[in-house]
Amino acid sequence: MRCPFCKNEDTKVIDSRVADEGQAIRRRRACAECGRRFSTVESAVLAVVKRNGVTEPFSREKVMRGVRRACQGREVGDDDLAQLAQQVEDAVRASGSAEIPSNEVGLAILGPLRDLDEVAYLRFASVYRSFDSLDDFQREIDDLQGRTADSAQDASAHPDPVSAESVQSS
Repeated sequence: MRCPFCKNEDTKVIDSRVADEGQAIRRRRACAECGRRFSTVESAVLAVVKRNGVTEPFSREKVMRGVRRACQGREVGDDDLAQLAQQVEDAVRASGSAEIPSNEVGLAILGPLRDLDEVAYLRFASVYRSFDSLDDFQREIDDLQGRTADSAQDASAHPDPVSAESVQSS
């Protein structure tokens, strides 16, 4: 690492700490030549391989922009979008690969977006999966309704003990 002050290449790490919720390492360094100290931040680069073969760094902001378009007119806040983008990044990093195809990023968006807002999910899925007909929309809506029915059955089969106590004591 080159000193930003005197450009000397002989620097020494004097402290390292985890930063950015474990996604980066912050290192405190000292220059052997001028004695000045400076910090560096290291993070693993996650690259997205687009359909045309071009590789670009993964960007949470780009994920948020794409999802924001699908959420237009919906009651979805910036905090929700930031959390979704973090979930997507965590999912693609969990693959363990330094390069991930763009279609896998899209797939990683679908699950959290479905949980966040079903209408935004349908909008995003219709573009991402290139819906061609009303049948495509209907299949997706049927799937969403099936998931909602399954969730309702799971909730009734396993009632919350706190809720059950409060109902009994009323």
